[in-house]
Amino acid sequence: MNPNKALWEKGDFTRLADCMRDSGAALVDGIGIGPDMKVLDLGCGDGTTAIPAAQKGADVLGVDIASNLVAAGNARAAAMSLPNIRFQEGDASALTGLEDNSFDRVVSIFGAMFAPQPYDVAAEMVRVTRPGGRIIMGNWIPGDPTLIAQVLKVSASYTPPPPEGFVSPVLWGKEDEVRARFAAAGIADADIGATRELYTFRFDGAPKAFVDLFRTYYGPTMNAFEAAEKDGRADALYGELVELFERENVSASPETTEIPAAFLKVVVDVS
Repeated sequence: MNPNKALWEKGDFTRLADCMRDSGAALVDGIGIGPDMKVLDLGCGDGTTAIPAAQKGADVLGVDIASNLVAAGNARAAAMSLPNIRFQEGDASALTGLEDNSFDRVVSIFGAMFAPQPYDVAAEMVRVTRPGGRIIMGNWIPGDPTLIAQVLKVSASYTPPPPEGFVSPVLWGKEDEVRARFAAAGIADADIGATRELYTFRFDGAPKAFVDLFRTYYGPTMNAFEAAEKDGRADALYGELVELFERENVSASPETTEIPAAFLKVVVDVS
């Protein structure tokens, strides 16, 4: 199986996505999606940004490599009576079956960044965007002191080294890397913008319980705990994550969790 597909089918990211809905909808509010637009949400999960886009009247296609998330997205859309959205399996590195110049907006929020072959990903996003259209990405920032960058950093310290040739997904959070990848796809530097913004996770429980959710359902963290358990370091990993989540929690109550995480918002205008 494709390792990326295996990673995202391993857990149940819908459980994490439930903590991301408010920020997903707020992000969609700010990217100019309106009725009659054609929108592609790439690495869409179960629709955290795709469904708010459809609720604005856009014709939305959600593409994700994980079959369980595609099924969950279609189930959510059906339950919400949204006929203008559908979800299907696909690989951001090779958008087979999607025609050139098809979409007014191509959106990928913490999705396509995890696909291998990032230059192919950039080229595919540009290829399927109509002239005058726009690509919007949200990418976690390497080394950032806020939540997800630190979760990925801590998790990596407990797992075996990646295979030779592995390209870290968080390089999508470096502006110079983003510019190089889209430049190779034919985008002028002046048409690429990047800003550091915040995305807030909200969980109805204490930070320690939120760590348990990551441990049980988030593929990268699940892999880290499996590796840590083999050499007797699972308790140390758990302790590091609990300390991180408690430190980053800005909720007024210790029994609820509200944690902002920084990301690089990328906006690419396609001519």
